[in-house]
Amino acid sequence: MSPRPEAPAPLSRRGPRPLLLHLGLAWMRSSNSVAASLNLSSVWPRSLSSAAQPDPAALGALFEEIRRRDGALIAGIAAYRRDGYVREARDPPAIWEEGESRLLDYGGAGPAVLFVPSLINRAYILDLMENASMLRWLAGQGLHPYLLDWGWPGEVERRFSLTDYIAGRLERALAALPGPVVLAGYCMGGMLALAAALRAGATGSGRVRALALLATPWDFHAEDPDTARRVAETVPFMEGAMQFSGTLPIDALNTMFAMVDPYGVGEKYRDFAGQDKSSPRARRFVAMEDWLADGVPLAAPVAREALSGWYGANTPVKGGWRVAGMAVDPAQLSLPAFCAIPAKDRLVPAASARALAGRLQTATVIEPRAGHVGMVAGTHAESSLWRPFAEWVLGLS
Repeated sequence: MSPRPEAPAPLSRRGPRPLLLHLGLAWMRSSNSVAASLNLSSVWPRSLSSAAQPDPAALGALFEEIRRRDGALIAGIAAYRRDGYVREARDPPAIWEEGESRLLDYGGAGPAVLFVPSLINRAYILDLMENASMLRWLAGQGLHPYLLDWGWPGEVERRFSLTDYIAGRLERALAALPGPVVLAGYCMGGMLALAAALRAGATGSGRVRALALLATPWDFHAEDPDTARRVAETVPFMEGAMQFSGTLPIDALNTMFAMVDPYGVGEKYRDFAGQDKSSPRARRFVAMEDWLADGVPLAAPVAREALSGWYGANTPVKGGWRVAGMAVDPAQLSLPAFCAIPAKDRLVPAASARALAGRLQTATVIEPRAGHVGMVAGTHAESSLWRPFAEWVLGLS
């Protein structure tokens, strides 16, 4: 196995990635505010009263607000980049390896739960830091969690399709575990876990006893189909990079997802500027931003299939997404299911995840007042997700 790139640390932080994009979006927002204010007066007939002319006091207040907002953004980014936090958590033993992927054993005595993360982010969001590790907490609550760390796509993985990841690597990781397991997928990992659970049921392998879907999308056109299609339309422009490296690069991925929430990054860094930097909330913010900046490129075949198919054509909802020739239809899943749908999720809108929950035969659904990442690693994650999930798993037996 090749050496893994190091996680970000002070003086080497690259976030928020790509930095120029987020600074440019902030500049555009400020410029548009000024332009909108000036254009309102420019279209007014000059013959009307002077009250129609720009109000110097109002313009002054607008420029002061822009200065404050932009200053807070720069201050937040600077504070993040000089913060002294370094992730110290060490990975538990790997009980199985294949290519760049590992199966990590978090110990514990109880029902086995295999967590499947997304392919485009590091797996350690589920083991972020001390007091912010879902997996270590679950191991102390009567569960036995395992984590499939997909790793960095190497020479072999760069040729992988979604079928290769699901019907190949994920199923072989499942086979390495003793007895039937609860399969739990986070974000994109939920779609992979769903497909694997359906395949396990179709073959009668008995490897999966229940399925958990955490912030998992399904209907990519549920809330904003135009933005989803625009994400897909960028894929042809990325072909040069994908043919050169065999992957869709990290910053290209981040640029695409910025289209979904263009100003979200700026807002959270402005908020961070005003936080007590020693508070638990600020500590987790830095840890989460390090994780976000420590992304993973996506194998080119997977990028084409997911972005053009899922986002562009909405193939999951239309029955067009297939894995090894088998249609992925959640209505065919007869296993107990658990769906966690964060109400404040901007990356996976609640309507997209609800469409999946609504197709399942039996599902326990929770909708915590949290965001996409905060639900699994935020300051209220224990009460929002960890505890309800643990209770559901323990209740299965």
